[in-house]
Order: sequence, then C-alpha cells, then structure tokens
Amino acid sequence: MTRRILRLGFELAVLIAFWWFGGWLARATGLPLPGGVVGLGLLLALFASGAVRPALLQGGAGLLLAEMLLFFIPALMSLLDYGPLLRSEGWKILLVIMCSTLLVMLVTALSVEGMYRWRSRHESR
Repeated sequence: MTRRILRLGFELAVLIAFWWFGGWLARATGLPLPGGVVGLGLLLALFASGAVRPALLQGGAGLLLAEMLLFFIPALMSLLDYGPLLRSEGWKILLVIMCSTLLVMLVTALSVEGMYRWRSRHESR
C-alpha cells in the first residue's frame, strides 16, 4: 500500500513538473499557449520518441482524470455571480463552449488515432 502511494505521488509529481516546465517555457519564449498545453506537448513528444513509456504515468493520469470534475466545480459556481451577463450573452458563451469542446474532442481523437497508427507501424517492425 505504501509503495503504491509513493508511486502515485511520483507520477503526480512528474505530471506537475511537466505542467510547471511548460508554463515556464511558454513565458520564456513568449508562446501564446497555456503552459499546460506546452507541457503536454513535450510529454507527447517524449511518448512518441519512446523516451518515456505511457505506462510510467498511467496511475497519476488516471487519478487526475477520475477527479476532473472537482477542478471544474469552482469555475461553474463562479458563473452564478454573472447572471445578467449570462442572460444577455449566454447563447454566445454556450456556442463557444460547445464548439471548443467539439474541437478538443476532435483533436484528441485524431491525436490518439495518429499515435495508435504510428505505434502499430513501429511495433510491427
């Protein structure tokens, strides 16, 4: 049990380090991207190159995904302070949320499909 907790802590620390480094890199280079996106891109590059195996971080990533709703509740509760804005511009906000969610899902699906095909080609060699 202790070993599992230590491994989970290590995995979370590595993921947080990528997030932090991505933020630093984005600020240092002036990239117009959030640090989390840059960090995930770096991690994806390491996965694709084979330098890091995805199974190494599976537990920490699974924990973050399982508890993802907790990250969004404060943002949703803050919307209650903006009732008049939501009544006048709510449909535009909803449209942007729906389009961005669709784009994220599409890019994620294409990335996973591309990585799956790349991996299957390279494993067959």
